[in-house]
Amino acid sequence: MVRYAIRFAGFAALLAALTVSSGCGKKVYENKIQKDTQQPDKVLYDSSIEDIEHGRYERARLTLQTLMNTYDTSEYLAKAKLAMADSWYREGGSRGFSQAEAEYKDFILFYKNMEEAAEAQMKICKMQFGQMDKSDRDPHHALLAQEECKDVVLEFPNSKFRVEAEQYLRDVQEVLADEEYRVQTFYWKKGSHPASANRGQALTDQFPLYSHAPEALWMLADSYQHLGNQFENQQAAAYAKIVEEHPLAPQADSAKLRLQAMNKPVPDVDPVAYARERYELENREKRGFLGKALVPFSSHPDLLLAAKSGPPSMEGLRPTIPASVPLAATGTLGTSATPGAGTPGNGEVTGVIVDKSNLVDKLPDARLSMTPDAAAPAPSAPAAAPSAGAPAAPAAPLSKPEMTPAAPAATPTPTAPNGKTKTLAQQESDLKREQAQIRKEKQKIQDQQKKQIAIMQAMNKRQQAAMDKKKAEEDADRKRAEKAAAKKAGKQAPAKPAPETAPAATPAQPGNPGNSPGGGESPSAKP
Repeated sequence: MVRYAIRFAGFAALLAALTVSSGCGKKVYENKIQKDTQQPDKVLYDSSIEDIEHGRYERARLTLQTLMNTYDTSEYLAKAKLAMADSWYREGGSRGFSQAEAEYKDFILFYKNMEEAAEAQMKICKMQFGQMDKSDRDPHHALLAQEECKDVVLEFPNSKFRVEAEQYLRDVQEVLADEEYRVQTFYWKKGSHPASANRGQALTDQFPLYSHAPEALWMLADSYQHLGNQFENQQAAAYAKIVEEHPLAPQADSAKLRLQAMNKPVPDVDPVAYARERYELENREKRGFLGKALVPFSSHPDLLLAAKSGPPSMEGLRPTIPASVPLAATGTLGTSATPGAGTPGNGEVTGVIVDKSNLVDKLPDARLSMTPDAAAPAPSAPAAAPSAGAPAAPAAPLSKPEMTPAAPAATPTPTAPNGKTKTLAQQESDLKREQAQIRKEKQKIQDQQKKQIAIMQAMNKRQQAAMDKKKAEEDADRKRAEKAAAKKAGKQAPAKPAPETAPAATPAQPGNPGNSPGGGESPSAKP
């Protein structure tokens, strides 16, 4: 009896599963056209939508392609292009998502003023967000998701997807900030405080909504403390930011005490930041026992602590220069501790043209040993007359080859990487090494040219052989056609009537010259 009951229960469960699966097999398409008409383009569109709802994506795309190619002026053309992208989006997978993104971007490009353009951009954001990995893995899709979600907010600010896109953006920036936080923690534990301060400063400046921002600011202040007294202001700024923007954090009271010990002013609490942080603490979800056990095995990032309020950052993560780098080497960019405080310039490497060509001709490495003062062009007139005991400067006569002094000390000699002057044997060795490298490069170029010539000759031979074969085939076809024509003409020749049949009907009369064909005498009239 129990056995039959078990069988009946299993049969009932199987029947229920089949019923549910048959009912859920059709997923309704959200962008249908409600217009009821029997126009051929509308019939094709309805057929493709039916295929999309039942998962027949390849068939739907063929129907939509037929619609777009046949009825290029149809009123359903935009909807058809959107349905094409939706079919790839529903199919999923790396191939489907890449094709869907390309189709959505084309739709936005051509139909940006339609309401569905914001929806298309939002789906691109969701695709990149769904492919995002954890913070300790490749951030490629996280960076792409940040850019695509920012486009929803910036390009379509009045759409209904703005709030959803901002939340996606906060989640993505939580992952990117967590990656920087892990690197900062690694350098801080290792004792590499310039690198730790560099990462922490960029993190706290560009991702203020990060859930572990108070811990990052505390490590940042500690790193500046280890860098020395010249970074005391940056250390105090990190403590002040904890007090002002994170008043409910556990580090807030300690940060106040540190500021008082440093004789720095303690800032007031920002009411907006206080309200936001209070909202985050009151609405933070708690993970269950099973969820905690499955977190290490999940391929998706943990977004439980991500911010639920506050404006997300609209600037991407920019690389910064560590505070230990001298300001003279940073240009106008400055360092992470003092941004924009470098020397005037654009922060790029520049070069100076050497005007002493005789040095370059005689010594190939002379430019490496020249100082910036020697490389600069000589002034037209000296600022002041030299003193009586001062030796004459060799820079002016060296600009003319005929006035070059004979003393070898006047010509700068190349120096080795360790700062020592190279000997003549070392210079000759360097010159031979360069000549050998040049010969090697020449030989390589010649080998490549020979290889290309051989390839071109082989291609020419194949083309000539193909042309000869084609010509031979044409000659053979022409000969066969001529033979067939001659054979046909030979068969039809006996069927023609004889030319003497017509005049034979009237017998010729001898002695009557008018009866001959030519108007003269007949042959029978001759004696």
